[in-house]
Amino acid sequence: MLLLTSLEMLEPSTSVQYVKGIGPRLAEVLATKGIHTVDDLLHYLPFRYEDRLNPRSISELRAGEMATVIAEVRNSGLFRTRRMPIFQMTAGQGRARLKCIWFNATYLRDRFKPGQMVALYGKVEQDYRGGELQLTQPQFEIIGEPSEDGSTDSAEQTFAASLEMGRIVPIYESAGQGRLTSRWFRRIIHTALQNLTPDLPEPIPAAVRRHLSLISSREALHKVHWPEPGESLEDLQSSRTPAHIRLIFEELFFVELGLELKRREQKAQTGIAFQLNDSVRSAIKRILPFHPTAAQKRVLKEIASDMEKPFPMRRLLQGDVGSGKTIVAFEAAIIAMENGCQVALMAPTEILAQQHYFSARRILEGVGYRVVLLTGSLEDDRKREIRRHIAQGNAQLVIGTHALIEQKVEFAKLGLVIVDEQHRFGVLQRFKLMKKSDGSASAAQGEPDVLVMTATPIPRTLALTLYGDLDVSVIDEMPPGRTPIVTRRVSDDRSSEVWDFVRKQAAAGHQIYVVYPVIEENEERELKAAIKMYKELSQRVFPQLRVGLLHGRMEADLKDQVMRMFQKGELDILVSTTVIEVGVDVANATMMVIEHAERFGLAQLHQLRGRIGRGAARSYCVLMTGGKVSEDGERRLDAMVRTGDGFQIAELDLELRGPGEFFGTRQAGLPSFQVANLIRDRQLLEAAKLEAAAVLAGPNAEISREEISKALRHMRAHWQKSYGLVEVG
Repeated sequence: MLLLTSLEMLEPSTSVQYVKGIGPRLAEVLATKGIHTVDDLLHYLPFRYEDRLNPRSISELRAGEMATVIAEVRNSGLFRTRRMPIFQMTAGQGRARLKCIWFNATYLRDRFKPGQMVALYGKVEQDYRGGELQLTQPQFEIIGEPSEDGSTDSAEQTFAASLEMGRIVPIYESAGQGRLTSRWFRRIIHTALQNLTPDLPEPIPAAVRRHLSLISSREALHKVHWPEPGESLEDLQSSRTPAHIRLIFEELFFVELGLELKRREQKAQTGIAFQLNDSVRSAIKRILPFHPTAAQKRVLKEIASDMEKPFPMRRLLQGDVGSGKTIVAFEAAIIAMENGCQVALMAPTEILAQQHYFSARRILEGVGYRVVLLTGSLEDDRKREIRRHIAQGNAQLVIGTHALIEQKVEFAKLGLVIVDEQHRFGVLQRFKLMKKSDGSASAAQGEPDVLVMTATPIPRTLALTLYGDLDVSVIDEMPPGRTPIVTRRVSDDRSSEVWDFVRKQAAAGHQIYVVYPVIEENEERELKAAIKMYKELSQRVFPQLRVGLLHGRMEADLKDQVMRMFQKGELDILVSTTVIEVGVDVANATMMVIEHAERFGLAQLHQLRGRIGRGAARSYCVLMTGGKVSEDGERRLDAMVRTGDGFQIAELDLELRGPGEFFGTRQAGLPSFQVANLIRDRQLLEAAKLEAAAVLAGPNAEISREEISKALRHMRAHWQKSYGLVEVG
């Protein structure tokens, strides 16, 4: 391919190496930032903006404020103190001077030269003697180098200065270990915009743009990088200018369009239309050990209604820890089994799979259903025997771990797939299990229904993207008889009081969990470890009580043995790591002590707390902290003490950690966004979902068939590239 001449226009799909000033070598550096095309480059947005239209004079500065100052470098140097090296630079405007200091910054030793013009941004403070003002650790950019004769009259220097001064200036993250600076990005992006084709496509239908008063794509790209003088700096920093809103909405719109299309394509597939007659209703009533809550009834009705339809059910069942999701899943299983189909229930861990197996046997085997368990740790002969029962259709409910999706497992007539704690599986694993019907007799009668369960409350924004192809049901009510859990926070210097309370609970016949963040001691982090504390608690603190130990490195058989002992009441205290986070159900456990609680994530703390409070007795969760707690740690602990509502906790957890950490996005298949932010842009996400549904409803007076086709072509072109595992059918 020939290099572009300066007269040729750049297309969004043009390789970034053909932008003037880049070339093949720098294109490789940009690729590490996910920048491959001109479109990628133009969507590499500033992370903040500086007002260099009205920079502050040194004489105007006041302590405590954030300020941008443009000044001339006077002198600089490194001096060493007993604690650390400090780099100091003095900048000036006429006679006014401003000191700037950076700690441990030996790398700046040769960075500044007298006469350079430098833009500085940071917090204004008084120096430690309370005298002159200074900037501590300011961000900086050198925006003008003095020439040998002191002049700056070249055309290139004049052009560069026009991008750096007298305007609101975009600040970009540097790349290539700092070689590609913010200043470099400004020049390159300016060049790309200047040479961008005037025929930029408008993939969003005109009616959608009108509804939301969206500006054109070209105008948005220009203004997001080069804001006009009157633009609000606050709106720029919070990504709320018309330019930002257009680019954010466009990205979310095409994600939601893809998910909506996926939903519609799924509903066009042939499913199994299950019969819901009096015989099935009677079978469901036989297994209910208690009167279901109104929320459980509502959710079962939604699931049953889906299962009656001739296309496959794709439903997400959310419910807080202990809300009664499992019994609803078993009711759905009965509908499938009474219609002559098999059910597969996949859990993320052997402990949880076993718990489901024991529950299913207790509830379902007594009324005549055949339940089997298939996990990786079973002996080969036993596995072969179970696989034979599954293939012959003798096993009606098959419970297991990811062993269920192994190639050797074949179902005779798979009608319903239940996936528990979905966020612990990759998205593709869910599809793999659904496809288990392809080679079976049931393939002819249609795709199996899928019910995805999670006890991790998922904020609506994540549900709309990660599970946008699923309909959502929420159990938002606890079964009767549950008492709220009392949660308290104490520092570990009060541990003796906590252990006294543990003794009282044990004396009353109740059981207690003591949870640690690590298995073995790590001196550097000074964390108490489960193994060491098990010895301490069993031998010195509670010698009269029966204390057990459970952690992830134990052999599966030993883990099961300890779990069963605790469930049967043969242990008073279980010292554990987070291996108990999912699925251990002991109604008699009324107390949990979480040591180093500040080290746990918010959702994890909530999941752990959900292991208690499962009976009628009052339950207590004690969050013990050791050492200094970070600001985010304080917010997590405060939320735990303040509320037991999983959805409130999930929203705060998403806010604190961001979608990338809420649960591993690569594993979970969450789209990776260029400009959108799921926390900040919730309202735009809701709007994008509504507009995507309206577009796919079909041509009408506002939206033409051609516009719909154009939007779908654009969506398909960008989907796999931008959104990773989330696939469109």
